[in-house]
Amino acid sequence: MEAQQMALENNTNGTAGKGSRKAVIKIKDAYKSFGDNHVLNGFNMVLYEGENLVVMGKSGSGKSVMIKCLVGLMQPDRGYVEVMGREISTLDQKTLDELRSDIGFLFQGSALYDSMTVRENLEFPMRRHQKKLGDFSDTTSLVMEALENVGLAHAIDLMPSELSGGMKRRVALARTLILKPKIILYDEPTSGLDPITAKEIIELMRSIQKKYGTSSLIITHDVDCARVISERMILLVDGINYAEGSYNELSQSTDPKVEAFFKK
Repeated sequence: MEAQQMALENNTNGTAGKGSRKAVIKIKDAYKSFGDNHVLNGFNMVLYEGENLVVMGKSGSGKSVMIKCLVGLMQPDRGYVEVMGREISTLDQKTLDELRSDIGFLFQGSALYDSMTVRENLEFPMRRHQKKLGDFSDTTSLVMEALENVGLAHAIDLMPSELSGGMKRRVALARTLILKPKIILYDEPTSGLDPITAKEIIELMRSIQKKYGTSSLIITHDVDCARVISERMILLVDGINYAEGSYNELSQSTDPKVEAFFKK
C-alpha cells in the first residue's frame, strides 16, 4: 500500500516536482490484453521535457507492450497515449511517421545492419527522413558529428563485425542522434555489457541528455543504471505503475514488491 500511495500521489499532482516543464509523453489508464493475458491494467505514465525516467519491471510485465503503444505499433484496448500533444490513436499514417522521426530508439541488441559499414548504418535513417533533415548533400560531416558525439569517429568505415559490444551500442546511439530526436527510448541500454563498458554507456547517455536536452525513457533491469541515470523511476508490477519516485525513495521502501527490485 505504501508504494501504491506514492504512485497515486505523484500521478495526482501531475508535475511530480517537475515545475513548469511540460509533459512530452502521457499514458492514461492504458489497458491491453491478449486473450486471458492481461498485460496492462490501467497503466499511467508521464515523461517530462528534458527528464530521464526509468521504468523497471520483470520480464513479461508489459514494458515492451507499453513501448509499442507509444510509437503506434499497437493500440491499447482502453485509455490513451499522447506524444508531444498528439493522441496516437487519432493520427493517420503520414502524421504518425512524422512524429516517429522525433523519437529515437536504442534497441537492446543495437540492431545494426551487418552488411553495412558504420557510415552506411548512419546514412540509412537520413535517407528515410530526408524531408525532415533538408539538404544533407554532405552526409559525411553529419555522420562524423554523430560519431564524434559517441567517441567513435575513427570507426566510420568499419563493419559491425569489427566492433565490440560496447562500440556497437555507441554506433546505434549515434544512429539515433543523427535525426536529432526530441525523445529517446532506451531498451535495456546496458544489457550484455561488462560493468566497465556499461558505466561508459551510462555516462554517455547522461552527456547526450545534457548536451541535447532530450527527454529519455529508459527501460532497464540494471539497478546501478537506474541509480545513476534516473531522475524518477516507475516500477511496473501487475500491469500498473505500482510505485513511483526517486531512486532513493523507492530503494528505501519496505513494501515487499518494491524491495524485490533492489535486492542483489
